[in-house]
Amino acid sequence: MTSRPEPVRSFKRRASRVTAGQRTALDRLWPAFGLTVDGTPLDLVALFGRSAPVVLEIGFGMGEATAAMAAADPGHDVLAVDVHTPGQGNLLRLLEQAGLANVRVADGDARQLLTGMLAPASLAGVRLFFPDPWPKSRHVKRRLLDDGFAALVADRLADGGVLHVATDMPAYARQAATALAALPLMEPVEAPWRSQTRFERRGLAAGRPVQDLAFRRVRR
Repeated sequence: MTSRPEPVRSFKRRASRVTAGQRTALDRLWPAFGLTVDGTPLDLVALFGRSAPVVLEIGFGMGEATAAMAAADPGHDVLAVDVHTPGQGNLLRLLEQAGLANVRVADGDARQLLTGMLAPASLAGVRLFFPDPWPKSRHVKRRLLDDGFAALVADRLADGGVLHVATDMPAYARQAATALAALPLMEPVEAPWRSQTRFERRGLAAGRPVQDLAFRRVRR
C-alpha cells in the first residue's frame, strides 16, 4: 500500500519572540476569540454569536489592517487565520483595545481551514494580502494561490462574494490573475477598499509597487 504524499505547504512557521503584552493577550483572550485549525467543521453563527456575512482573511501579519477593516465594517464578521504567534497576540490586543467583537483568530493552515472546516457558499469574501511570494523558481509550487486553491475559494464563496488579492510581486500577480481568469465561476471586478498593511508600507518605501486584484463569484 503506497502512502499519500504530504501536501506542499505554502508557509513555514517562524520562531519569533512573543512580547509580554502579546502573551498576556493570548492567555486571556484566546479562549473567547481564538480557534485552532483542526479540520472540524465550523458553525459560523455559533462562532461569532450572530448571523452575519463572514470574510476570511488569510495571513494578517501583526493585525493592524485586520483590526482597522473590522472596525470600519462592523456588519461583517472576520475570520483571520495565520501561523505567526506574535501576530495572533497583537491582533487580539488590538481587538480588545478597540472593543471589537466581530473578529475571530485562527491558528493553522488556511488550506485545511477552507477544505475541512468551511462549507460551500459560506463566505462573503476572502482576503489574501501579501502572501509569501516564494520568489525562487524551485519554490513556485509553494505559492498558495494556484489553480486548485482558486477553485477551492470559488466554491467556498457565496454568490457575489469577492476574493481580494494584494501583492507587490508582479509574477505572483500574473499567476493569480491567470488562475482566476480560467475559472468561469469568477469574474474580475474593481478591488474594494482595504487598509494599508505594515508590510505594504515597507515595500512601498523600498520601491515595490502594489497590485490589487479582485474577482467576484458569479451566481450559481
